[in-house]
Amino acid sequence: MPDTVPPRLVLLTGPSGAGRSTALNALEDLGFESIDNLPMSLVPRLLESGLSRDMALGLDVRTRDFSPAALTALLADIARLTGTAAELMFLDADPQVLVSRYSETRRRHPMAPDGTPEAGIAAEFDLLAPLRDQVTILINTSTLTPHDLRAEVHHLFGNLGGSKLAVSVQSFSYKRGLPRAADVVFDCRFLTNPHWQPDLRALTGQDSRVVDHIATDARFEPFHEKVLDLLLFQLPAAREEGKAHFAAAFGCTGGKHRSVALAESIARGLAQGGWQVSIRHRELESRAVAPQPRG
Repeated sequence: MPDTVPPRLVLLTGPSGAGRSTALNALEDLGFESIDNLPMSLVPRLLESGLSRDMALGLDVRTRDFSPAALTALLADIARLTGTAAELMFLDADPQVLVSRYSETRRRHPMAPDGTPEAGIAAEFDLLAPLRDQVTILINTSTLTPHDLRAEVHHLFGNLGGSKLAVSVQSFSYKRGLPRAADVVFDCRFLTNPHWQPDLRALTGQDSRVVDHIATDARFEPFHEKVLDLLLFQLPAAREEGKAHFAAAFGCTGGKHRSVALAESIARGLAQGGWQVSIRHRELESRAVAPQPRG
């Protein structure tokens, strides 16, 4: 008799303006029954008869009875009623990005209807702070378009059974800060820097010439091998823990050469190991750098 995958229950929350509605619509496109702002006191009644299909519930400060304590209690009730843990998906964004979004739409912030968006955003960040330690999936949408966010949700939940783990590998620049959603971060700045080679400076770590130059550093191969071994060791444990998503980030000074090369190579190694992997290069995307030939 074939194994059946139990339905998934995803609770979406996060600061207003971070993209929760977009993510909820993306889940609906994937076949989830999506309900937005159902009063929290009604959720246990909704689940009393169990889950017959995948379901996504949008909950935020506009939801009746919403509070971090109430959401924590709800997670416990869900585990008792359904016999499985709900996934808490947190859509986040940097405060200045949220201010810009509210300025563009000219909407009032739900926590400061008569005040400034800045005041509402600050109050909401303080309110939501206790939830961050309970998050199963964290997506920072600061640099994502709605299309990018939908693609990320489709990667995390599309064609993904309940026993699988989606892995993302990304590169970044330390100058612009650490990626907030990373589970592990690897510093590549000790490796030979192609930036100082005039013929390589304009290229990226997706170009074989850049990769070959970095590989001349005697530390490259053992570093690559140890990181890949560590991730291949760690990922099964993350899956057993019940995580649906695992993010590994590689950083260098500019986020253009060394981190990109390592992220590309590690992603290939993980894919060859049987993991479902997506890859993102934060700085290349923000600078609209065209992908370089890989051969």
